[in-house]
Amino acid sequence: MFSRKKPTVYLTFDDGPIPEVTPWVLQQLKQHNAQATFFCIGDNVAKHPEIATQILNEGHSIGNHTFHHKNGWKTSFEEYLKEFELFNSELKKSLSDEVFEDNKTNQKSNILFRPPYGKMTSSQAKAILKKGCKIIMWHVLSGDYDKNISETECLENVLKNIEKGSIIVFHDSLKAEKNLKFVLPKVLEYIQEKGWSSQAIN
Repeated sequence: MFSRKKPTVYLTFDDGPIPEVTPWVLQQLKQHNAQATFFCIGDNVAKHPEIATQILNEGHSIGNHTFHHKNGWKTSFEEYLKEFELFNSELKKSLSDEVFEDNKTNQKSNILFRPPYGKMTSSQAKAILKKGCKIIMWHVLSGDYDKNISETECLENVLKNIEKGSIIVFHDSLKAEKNLKFVLPKVLEYIQEKGWSSQAIN
C-alpha cells in the first residue's frame, strides 16, 4: 500500500477534479517528479472526465470521495453507501476500459476511499471496508481551504508537521486555490531538498 524503498511522503488532493486548479496541480507534480493521490468527487469526474483520465495517465491514483461530497454524520447509512457506489460507477463510465483497469491494477484492486470532512459512522466504515476498500485518512491537514488563514500560515501548517511517511491533505478546489498555489510549489521543493519522494498511495 505504501512505498518503503526510500523516505516517502504521500500528497493527496481532495474535491476535484476541476479545470481551474487540477491541471495546474498536475503540472507542478510533473515538474518535481512527484506522484500523488486524488480523492475525487464523482460529480466532478462526470463533468471533467478528461482531467480524471489525465490524472491517471500521468501516474497518479484516484480515490473515492463520494459522488456529492457527503458528510457521513449527516447522511443515512443507505444513502452514504449509494454515494460510494455512484462514484465507482461514474469513474468506470468516465474512463476508457484500459485506463480504468490500469488504475484498478495500480491500487492492487483495492478502492481507495476518503470520507469527506473525515466524518463517517462506524457502520458506514465497516460496510465500505467489506467491499475490499482501503480507507485513507491523513497526518497533516494543510488548511488550504480555510479563508481565515494566510498563505504563510498554510505553509507552516505543512512544514511544521510533515515527516517521513506523512499523508498530507490539499484541495484542488476553488476555495483552496489561493493558498494552494502559494504552498504547493514550496512543499514540493522542501520534499526534494530533504531527499524524500512523493508517491501515490496504491
